[in-house]
Amino acid sequence: MKHIVEIAKKAGINEKYVIQYGNDKAKISSDILEEVKGNKTGKLVLVTAITPTKVGEGKTTSSICLHDGMNKIGVPSLLCLREPSLGPVFGLKGGATGGGLATVIPTEDINLHFTGDMHALTSSINLISAIIDNHIFQGNEIGIDPSRIIWKRALDMNDRALRSVTVMQDEKKGQPRHDEFVITVASELMAILCISKDAEDFKNRINNIVVAYTFDDRPVRLQELKISNAIMKLMRQALLPNLVQTLEENPVIIHGGPFANIAHGCNSLIATSLALKLAPVVITEAGFGGDLGAEKFLDIKCRVGGLHPDAIVMVATIRALKMHGGQAFEDLDNENIEALLKGVCNLEKHMENMAKYDVPAVICINHFTKDTKAETEALIKWIESKGYDYAFCDGYSCGGEGSVALAQKVKDVLENKESHYHPLYDVNQSIPEKIGAICKEIYGASDVIYGEKALEQIKEYERLGFDKTPICIAKTPLSLTDNPKVLGRPENFVITIREIRLSAGAGFLVPLTGAVMTMPGLPKIPAAVKMEDE
Repeated sequence: MKHIVEIAKKAGINEKYVIQYGNDKAKISSDILEEVKGNKTGKLVLVTAITPTKVGEGKTTSSICLHDGMNKIGVPSLLCLREPSLGPVFGLKGGATGGGLATVIPTEDINLHFTGDMHALTSSINLISAIIDNHIFQGNEIGIDPSRIIWKRALDMNDRALRSVTVMQDEKKGQPRHDEFVITVASELMAILCISKDAEDFKNRINNIVVAYTFDDRPVRLQELKISNAIMKLMRQALLPNLVQTLEENPVIIHGGPFANIAHGCNSLIATSLALKLAPVVITEAGFGGDLGAEKFLDIKCRVGGLHPDAIVMVATIRALKMHGGQAFEDLDNENIEALLKGVCNLEKHMENMAKYDVPAVICINHFTKDTKAETEALIKWIESKGYDYAFCDGYSCGGEGSVALAQKVKDVLENKESHYHPLYDVNQSIPEKIGAICKEIYGASDVIYGEKALEQIKEYERLGFDKTPICIAKTPLSLTDNPKVLGRPENFVITIREIRLSAGAGFLVPLTGAVMTMPGLPKIPAAVKMEDE
């Protein structure tokens, strides 16, 4: 492992802007922004994937592969990733730093405490809740209606027991009320961290957060609680991007980590914007499949940040495509061309969706050793019949050398194909029109149904002027529908919107579909238990 100062130099970062956290990780000082603002802006590549399956598609691994591959063919690139949450690390997924020879290090530090960003966010979120309840306890000068507090407490852990709790239960002067926790990465504060242009923008956005409503239906913004300076003190270091490296000693910026199924799924705009001024090619990934992370990257992050993506990489595996074609998880090691060719419909839908943004896309087939020759040839024949650009990637087993084909294909697309990026919808459309555009155009739904609560909230947001914002739909990542059991490319289905939450500081609305939860639970055998055997 190279010293982090050496990695910074490779990224074009002067040592004076490096705030070391030991020898292997660092924060990047915001003072660098003034120095690089006149630099040419690099080209932006988004890595996304087909609808996730139990076998895993390897989106983060493929992002690292592409980064190492680019540097292997002489194209200096920077990789911008999200910070892992402890929920998945100890839950079902495990770590989020790639795998095999395509790994970001120091792996364990990044997956666990890292540089303390998650702690700062969680503490800030819960400080807001503590101040709200204390304000009510101390006389409630603002007139907050305890039954209409919409700010949620948070914990960076999967804990279904905290989905429904009672607070102020034994306080004589307090009023007991129902509350709930969200996982830290689903909180509006995480979204604000990742959508803010700089510290000043972050402060303006947190002051604009609607935390509750008064008894006379007036929104209460955080500014009225007079705690923005306290939050800025907690978040001062967390606003700075983190610098680490791949196994091949290529620089990686990791910052922010909202989930894509219940938040907007992109690393921080601060990190991406900085990287674009440091490298000719910047690679970033967005969470889960193209229907979630990529849609939110293209419709929210790029719109807010003024970003112009130049290419998209769509990650798929033969094993996952066979699952979408109906092959059982336990049977995936067996050759099944019929299931493969039945499952490519999911890949085709995601590629069609990316074309709706007018950004050129490349299919990356993350290669597994048990993919048979016949399956590989069948997939190549199908891809070529559709006219898609593609490359196979063996970076997990072979590192940068196994990623050269993918890197060369992306390089060719960047040099020879032009992006005419535009968002899917106009923010000035009505709330139902914007939700409908995503559900019908991206998911493929035939219709959208709204619950009574959601309909009431739409009227309320229109009345208060919160309707001219982007939409951030919370939906299962396991299906294009809102039913996680439906694979492939379903048709003639309906999306149900049960509730719409306001994120005034982040600047978007969050419709909740189906049974999606903002506080996940642990599986029967959590990854934390499996660590006992390590």
